[in-house]
Amino acid sequence: MSRAEQPSRRTVLAAAVAAAAAGGAYPAAAADFVTAAAPGRAPARPVDHRSWTRYRDWRSGTAHGTRAVAGARPGIVLAVPAGTTDYTDPHTGRTAVWEYATWTSPVHRLAVPSTEAIVSWNAHTPDGTWIQAELMGTYSDGTDTPWYVMGRWAAGDQDIRRTSVDDQSDGRSSVWTDTLALDDPASGLRLVSCRLRLTLYRRPGTRTTPRVWRVDVMGSDVPDRFTVPASTPGLARELAVPRYSQEIHKGQYPEYDNGGEAWCSPTSSQMIIEYWGGRLTEEQLAWVDPSYADPQVCHAARYTYDHQYAGCGNWPFNAAYAATFDGLQGVVTRLGSLTDLETLIAAGIPAITSQSFRKEELTGAGYGTAGHLMTVIGFTADGDVIANDPASPTNEEVRRVYRRREWENIWLRTKRYNAAGKVVSGTGGVCYLFFPAHPSPRQRRALAAVGVR
Repeated sequence: MSRAEQPSRRTVLAAAVAAAAAGGAYPAAAADFVTAAAPGRAPARPVDHRSWTRYRDWRSGTAHGTRAVAGARPGIVLAVPAGTTDYTDPHTGRTAVWEYATWTSPVHRLAVPSTEAIVSWNAHTPDGTWIQAELMGTYSDGTDTPWYVMGRWAAGDQDIRRTSVDDQSDGRSSVWTDTLALDDPASGLRLVSCRLRLTLYRRPGTRTTPRVWRVDVMGSDVPDRFTVPASTPGLARELAVPRYSQEIHKGQYPEYDNGGEAWCSPTSSQMIIEYWGGRLTEEQLAWVDPSYADPQVCHAARYTYDHQYAGCGNWPFNAAYAATFDGLQGVVTRLGSLTDLETLIAAGIPAITSQSFRKEELTGAGYGTAGHLMTVIGFTADGDVIANDPASPTNEEVRRVYRRREWENIWLRTKRYNAAGKVVSGTGGVCYLFFPAHPSPRQRRALAAVGVR
């Protein structure tokens, strides 16, 4: 099953929530916080998603040694180094000199003043190169955060160990693995704008360069809630997504988060990558023990592994891994309802969702989890969710049907009660979306409908 989700994924409980929970285990509506829309109006989407993907996007930024390049997938490359720097890899102890160049986005004013932000990216990093993604936010009081490192990433692991960076805080916001979160959302403080900075690195004296062709920031202010309104079923369709179990990899390659029992994220990622036609070569899989079934799952675990988090569940690292396959791109975002998922499924786009629940909260799962990834592949005629659940004993048992109301609530809530009756966090609709580099018109419309462009 999945690695227990660190408390870093969501901010700590507000004092009001803690007080409401103090009266005993599982109180009912007293602790439910749902933002209502004005009469006759749809609720506002509590998410702002901004992408930089077009040539004019890259030209709009400030470059120090990088250059915007056109073509089928416009992006930025390292043209003339802005300088050199020493980097000591905290996971190997090795120090090396690197040439670097930077690109900084224009200020993006968030349509939703936000309590959290997640950055994701798609890039090509040949041997001898890597990238760093950073975010700086402006608070609603006009002051700025520091430049926060949101990830140091390479597709391979021979030059650096891909890593998140712990212990980043200014006393008002903090970075928790892959998420920048305000420390006290109840104070009313919000992020109202942000900038991204990409640093591209290469070994000195070479002409090799990383190429970044997509970077996204998702800001959100999802209200604290233990339950969410029920949506109305609107679609019956199932996508033919490959089925892989993480459990058959139990004990394999324990250096990557104790082996397959914790590989829900890379297993889910590999299912959707292969749905879109992504395949690994025999040469790429040559390092895997030939006696292991589905070696591509082992490969996905290795190449999504975050050496600081000590797990394979770093959300942007999974999106970046998907984009290493020709013709694919990936983002991390939040959706607002199962209606959003139905919109995507109707256009042929499956989704990877993050949720946590007690065993009795999801009929038919047979387990409880502090954090788990599944692949949503469709809906039944009754509106129930069809999911490829990697926490299944065999590949044949991966396809599950979960009750719509149960599944919707455990995915979209931000607060829940664990088995001990303690109030803990939920993910508030986080998902990964992997889709073609050049989506069809129908796919573009579906993505735009859920805020991704």
